[in-house]
Amino acid sequence: MTDEQKSAADGLTRREVMMRTAWAGLGAASALMAAGGVEKLLGQIQPRVDESSPRIGWPSVEKLPPIDDRYPIMPSWNTELRQLAPNVYVYQQQGGTGHLNAGISNAGLFVGEGSLLAFDALGFPLQTKAFIAAAKQATGGKPITQLINSHHHGDHVAGNQFFLPAQILSHPYCRQEVLKAVPNTPASWPKQEGLADGTEARKLAPPTVTFEDNLIYHIGGNDVEFRFVGPAHTWGDMVAYLPKQKILFAADLAFFHLVPYCHNSYVSKWMESIDKVMKMDVDVIVPGHGPVGGKKDLAEAGEYFRFLKAEAKKRYDAKMSAGAAAADIKMGKYDNWMGPERILMNTVRLYDEFKGTLTPDIDMEGTKQAILEYNAIKAGKKSA
Repeated sequence: MTDEQKSAADGLTRREVMMRTAWAGLGAASALMAAGGVEKLLGQIQPRVDESSPRIGWPSVEKLPPIDDRYPIMPSWNTELRQLAPNVYVYQQQGGTGHLNAGISNAGLFVGEGSLLAFDALGFPLQTKAFIAAAKQATGGKPITQLINSHHHGDHVAGNQFFLPAQILSHPYCRQEVLKAVPNTPASWPKQEGLADGTEARKLAPPTVTFEDNLIYHIGGNDVEFRFVGPAHTWGDMVAYLPKQKILFAADLAFFHLVPYCHNSYVSKWMESIDKVMKMDVDVIVPGHGPVGGKKDLAEAGEYFRFLKAEAKKRYDAKMSAGAAAADIKMGKYDNWMGPERILMNTVRLYDEFKGTLTPDIDMEGTKQAILEYNAIKAGKKSA
């Protein structure tokens, strides 16, 4: 039996198989987060496909139909270092239809007279090296002397080692969680096409300077304000705000055309943080994942949470389990975004809120049970 046939027997459609497999990239990128191990649980809904796909575990789905054909599939976007304002750049990494690599994050770059400041380190060696090379080429070879991590997840901090000896800064919670992950860091990076060549030693470099809020860099004629916006996606989220240019580097406060990932989140507070940004004087928003956008895109991400929270609460009040709720809820246009299976983790986090048991850590047991219930329900529907 092929992996696809086995997946079908488990109640998953071909479209679901492909979309879930695409999420495997995020598991790899997040492997260094302090709460490690959730990837193994989520792997239970990530059947593998033929590794002859364009990237291992990241198949193209350009010809696959949307899950909900009332709505279009997501767009696609390319990797590029783009100038947003004088001395202000975004390193946007490719994604979307045909590039289902959900763990591929974005970064920011601020140019000073003799040095550079980076915002986030990306998650894999080849990505990070490409970002650093592009930054130096665009700025005449200036060194990156400061790096600020937006939060502790691997797709934002695993590349820290390639910025050394730059000074690395973060919120205290981010540093705390990275330090927890250091003992479990593998000695080397496995070879993965487009991600790692297999020769790189692996060292998780924790931030060495912490700040809690409102750190301002006056660099290249710009005022760059690093603000704490958590708890939201995590308990240590930072964003970078340029008030004169009306630009916000939102990191994982914002997911554009991708379903938000709530493994360490406080969803209700995340919604509040999005509402606060919507009231700010901002024109351009750089998400942690997805193409550069604006308030319209952020509002759409906020609507995902509002809709899911309301639907999850109905089912919680009806005594339905989190796994059963996730299998029952239809998200409409959001089912065509990258990572629709994240509804499992997201529903678990909301249930923990409703029960009053939410903590900063991933609910491993709740997630495991939700996956088992979800798969059992899907398999039952398939055989019915």
